[in-house]
Amino acid sequence: MKKIEAIIRKTKFDEVKEALTEAGIDFFSFWEMRGVGQARQERAYRGVVYDTSTIERIMISIIVRDKNVDKTAKAIMEAGRTGEIGDGKIFVEPIEQAYRIRTGETGNDALYIKGTEPD
Repeated sequence: MKKIEAIIRKTKFDEVKEALTEAGIDFFSFWEMRGVGQARQERAYRGVVYDTSTIERIMISIIVRDKNVDKTAKAIMEAGRTGEIGDGKIFVEPIEQAYRIRTGETGNDALYIKGTEPD
């Protein structure tokens, strides 16, 4: 099992969510966050200068079976890419164990309801 964490543009969230659903990933956690990246610039709008060095992002966290890591990362990359600086990052970490509280299932069985897991 692996934990995939992705930091993406807030504007690309709906596209990434749809791509994950198409890849068979129908459960994940996410939250809004702000980050500081390489882009350091000020922008003016109607005479008011705004600092754009902190950027709104979405952090997505997903636990998947090892066999689903590549297709999950690919779905995020393809849907989240604009080709500009600030598209985000994807991190993959090992997960030692998972438990389903309701049934007591462990390991891979705890991740999906039987018969609904992605290929």
